[in-house]
Amino acid sequence: MKYDFTSVIERRGLDALAVDEVGRPGGCPAPRAGFDPIPMWVADMNFATVPSVPQAMLERVRHPLYGYFYPREEYFQAIVDWQRDRNGVSGLSKEHIGYENGVLGGAVSALNVFCSRGGSVLLHTPAYVGFTGALANNGWHIVHSPLVLDENGVYRMDFDDMERKIVDHKIHAAVFCSPHNPCGRVWERWELERAMALFQKHGVMVVSDEIWSDLVLDGHRHVPTQSVSEDARRRTVALYAPSKTFNLAGLVGGYHIIYDKTLRERVEKESSLCHYNEMNLMSMYALLGAYGPEGREWVDELRQVLTENVEYACGYIARRFAGVRVSKPQGTYMLFLDCARWCEAHGRSLDQLLRAGWDVGVYWQDGRPFHGPSHIRVNLALPLSRVEEAFRRLDQFVFNG
Repeated sequence: MKYDFTSVIERRGLDALAVDEVGRPGGCPAPRAGFDPIPMWVADMNFATVPSVPQAMLERVRHPLYGYFYPREEYFQAIVDWQRDRNGVSGLSKEHIGYENGVLGGAVSALNVFCSRGGSVLLHTPAYVGFTGALANNGWHIVHSPLVLDENGVYRMDFDDMERKIVDHKIHAAVFCSPHNPCGRVWERWELERAMALFQKHGVMVVSDEIWSDLVLDGHRHVPTQSVSEDARRRTVALYAPSKTFNLAGLVGGYHIIYDKTLRERVEKESSLCHYNEMNLMSMYALLGAYGPEGREWVDELRQVLTENVEYACGYIARRFAGVRVSKPQGTYMLFLDCARWCEAHGRSLDQLLRAGWDVGVYWQDGRPFHGPSHIRVNLALPLSRVEEAFRRLDQFVFNG
């Protein structure tokens, strides 16, 4: 490969929550002596970003004035070109694109337009903890529609349950995650078409979180929610960011795509009310560096690496971790392990299992806040050597120790 996805980069003391949280008072407990921490919880990557990102930022930093600014035309064109070439989007122009500090803030702004506080919002479970927190904090009633595993262990939407809850709770807003976090589903076109037809039937407006859309694994393709019908194009606020793709979460910066003029103006008004939803100069240049030719090549290699890591991890679990079930993700770099059978067979609680992993330096994440009652969330965006070491420790000291 042209880019380095094998070096283990030291992050401690360099503002990385994933490792600096370990051993901090009130944070994750330190591992036992002899075990170094392997960060497999918070959803950022342990890979250096594409070189064109720091290059673009450094070139701008060398000019020593950082005052008020407007987004460059190149910023909008980079997004148009990226969406066209990566996701097959046509008809996108500058006017459809608006800045958002992040997906959660963009979702809150859109929901403020869609429904009043105290209203009900449909959300699939398992669910990204950021959504449940943001919706609850802002006073919406969350109505959960569980995803179900089919005979092949693939998470599917339960359309009958969705419709029943939309009707029973008089729901007119839904938050949709595509690809899905934490399950890793990459929805097929027919699934999106059926979901959006259901939302159209009952007048449900949609926030579509597509922040993971670039990280689709081999054999799968992201289908933008807005692309499945003309109605879906009008009723959907789609949210994107380069942060997951290029490991830029600390720079802050995302964007929405809204085609309907009236909806767009209302969401932009809501986004502006806090007076904090403003682009950072460096995040603009980071996106310009990310969404160029080198970024495209880098992402293609990253997807190969993540695909190999997922294949390794899922194969290891199937061979060695009896009683642990996982639906093989089709996108993202997260696993969602169901440990119910293992815990029952070994008389251990999920808390005890989590702590056993932390004790040997495997910092995985409690899945219960994501509405996985017996689940653990595992980040695989590390060099394969570190993934292998983590699974060796889990095998020797945790699941088969």
